[in-house]
Amino acid sequence: MENTIIASAPNILTDEAVKVLRPKLRGELLLPQEEGYDKARAIWNGMIDKRPVLIIKCAGPADVIQAVNFARQHELLLAVKAGGHSFAGRSVCDGGLMIDLSGMRGVRVDPVKKIARAEAGALLADLDHETQAFGLAVTAGVVSHTGIAGLTLGGGQGYLMNKYGLTIDNLLSVDMVLADGRFVTACETENEDLFWAIRGGGGNFGIVTSFEYQLHPVGPMIVGGMLLYPIEQAREALRFYQDYSMNTPDEMSVIAAILTLPEGVKACAFIIGWMGNPEEGLRLLEPLRKFKEPLADLIEVIPYTQLQKSIDAGVPHGMHRYNKMGYLPDLSDEVIQIILKYSGHINPYSMVLLNCMKGAVTRVAPEKTPFPYRSKQWYFDITSQWIDPAEADTHLAWTRTFWAEMEPYTRGTAVSWLSEDDGDNRVKLAYGLNYKRLAGLKQKYDPTNFFRLNNNILPDASVDAIK
Repeated sequence: MENTIIASAPNILTDEAVKVLRPKLRGELLLPQEEGYDKARAIWNGMIDKRPVLIIKCAGPADVIQAVNFARQHELLLAVKAGGHSFAGRSVCDGGLMIDLSGMRGVRVDPVKKIARAEAGALLADLDHETQAFGLAVTAGVVSHTGIAGLTLGGGQGYLMNKYGLTIDNLLSVDMVLADGRFVTACETENEDLFWAIRGGGGNFGIVTSFEYQLHPVGPMIVGGMLLYPIEQAREALRFYQDYSMNTPDEMSVIAAILTLPEGVKACAFIIGWMGNPEEGLRLLEPLRKFKEPLADLIEVIPYTQLQKSIDAGVPHGMHRYNKMGYLPDLSDEVIQIILKYSGHINPYSMVLLNCMKGAVTRVAPEKTPFPYRSKQWYFDITSQWIDPAEADTHLAWTRTFWAEMEPYTRGTAVSWLSEDDGDNRVKLAYGLNYKRLAGLKQKYDPTNFFRLNNNILPDASVDAIK
């Protein structure tokens, strides 16, 4: 029987090799001509359209080991999809092997020890669903269909961060597969240097198959919701937000947004989450609710899981999107002026977000984890979204011009928000003084840069002995 070539560039992969691999897997193996292939290769950002030569839908760690060994032996470019929320499209590749973890979504909670163990394909909604059954939670983003893997490995920001820290600050251990196919556990007492690296170092060091988190009492009912103001009041609203957001207790989280309502009206919104006593929260929110007459006051006592899903509809799967992000040490009048200048031309699907970072985030030393930006600050995010691919140039130009004016006022960035055109300098900026240590650990755990389809840290042999 003829041994057909499946892929010939850059390396030869034959149907015989694939035939040998199939029975070694518990999960599904998909070739481009097979049913389910197009659905599996699709990710959240509809602007990304890439075609791997092979997709392995892993059912567990054993499948991940087989996939990693296969990719290494056949010198295939490797992409890893968990939630598939990568702005830059790192979850999928052209001509290589895509490891799809999205079927690995199990979550197990120990309510006595307040610990959760979650498989890497779980979404934030999966994690919240299980932990909230016991009135527990961990910092977990602001969009419930985000994957826990990318969120955690990039740092992990969300409504709980000011009270309980970033997601990485609550990570207890991981199980993962290394470039050589070894399956290891990393925690404070085992492979400690690797555990340090993955708490913000992204997918550079291996494929995490499960995460163990420390949980905290949250909900199940909290004070949350949205306040909406006319765009004409955005200047006053953002000035008030600057002082209010930074000077409330750590239990309070307030996101400011410039967005377009379903009826086409541009608005300034505050998205609120209060994790303490409801009566106290409602009292503390009075100044924010009354400094101006809002278009709508939607704040009430709601389930925590409802807050976690409150902006899901604004960022659905399949839209074309592009973003820029940085940290703002202050919201000066100059910064607010730039935001208002460009928000006047914002398209109906795009949004500008600000979120206050304080409290527990700042009580961790910059070198404790790879994420170094531990000062009081606001994260600032321009998320440009559109439907018609023909409009891409218009929206890319708007975002880039907006960012060019805003960037001088920012410090740093986060790897989870990097776009496809962000180069090595932006990756280094995301890690600051921690980059050199990460490069040394990359040399130790992945010296050939096998895991390179990510916001990549280059191996550095000059620091390969770093501890």
